[in-house]
Amino acid sequence: MILTVTLNTALDVTHRVPKLIPHTSHRVTAVSERPGGKGLNVARVLAALGHEVTATGFAGGRTGAAVRELLAGTPRLTDALVPCAGTTRRTLAVVDEASGDTTQFNEPGPPIGSAEWAAFLGRYEELLVGAAAVALCGSLPPGVPVGAYAVLVRAARAAGVPVLLDTSGEALRRGVAARPEMIKPNAAELAELTGSRDPLQATRDARRRGAHAVVTSLGPGGLLAATAQGTWQAAPPRTLKGNPTGAGDSAVAGLLSALAEGLDWPARLTRAVALSAATVHAPTAGDFDPRTYEDLRHTITITGDNGASHHGT
Repeated sequence: MILTVTLNTALDVTHRVPKLIPHTSHRVTAVSERPGGKGLNVARVLAALGHEVTATGFAGGRTGAAVRELLAGTPRLTDALVPCAGTTRRTLAVVDEASGDTTQFNEPGPPIGSAEWAAFLGRYEELLVGAAAVALCGSLPPGVPVGAYAVLVRAARAAGVPVLLDTSGEALRRGVAARPEMIKPNAAELAELTGSRDPLQATRDARRRGAHAVVTSLGPGGLLAATAQGTWQAAPPRTLKGNPTGAGDSAVAGLLSALAEGLDWPARLTRAVALSAATVHAPTAGDFDPRTYEDLRHTITITGDNGASHHGT
């Protein structure tokens, strides 16, 4: 079982419009709702890949109930969300069908009390017992300590469970110091963490801050990984047009599933980049297109720090 943690869960609502024009009314052509927050996106992709997944975090109010109802229909995914008194947030994505661009609106999360945080910690430690790997993903809702991810990383390490951390800002800074197995920032988050805007230098700097491996998202350029076994860059054969929402979460799912399966770094990066690109190409935000994934995973270019390159399989 792979465990995902989403402290700031959401109900993701996607509206599609023919063309997004500011200061005007729009006729929505399609609406979709699905469980959201980075960790739930990761969990959904892991389940689609055939892994047994348990998703935990917080859920509350009518929106939280809607999230849990939607999760109940996902094969291989177990709902272990912890109730909270506040109402789970919503996110609204507006997709401009003319350009393919997406405009995102994210509500704040519900306030979490100290008793609720304590209840979550107890549940998390129970779930670690059966976990092969854990993903800690996304922002922190109000009331959760800024060092929360550092606490969760240490608990996973104590239980002997490899942990991937995907967050930003001070939560990332403190979490890295707890020495997670892997972090997956984007270039902007990495620059904020290290002060360097050179992706290769910043990725290596982040490793020195405590992470065993750092995998940096380069957007359409793929992924850059600095690990104890070497440094690699993985890139798709072409840029795909579509909605990038959830692409980074699919990359996390690819990395985590390959880690749980014991695959080497080139194979992990191949899967992650192919899933990420296939998510951009999917009609619904946060999904991945299986046909695109199968096509791309044989054409990902992997370049190592020794200059050698090959295509993924």
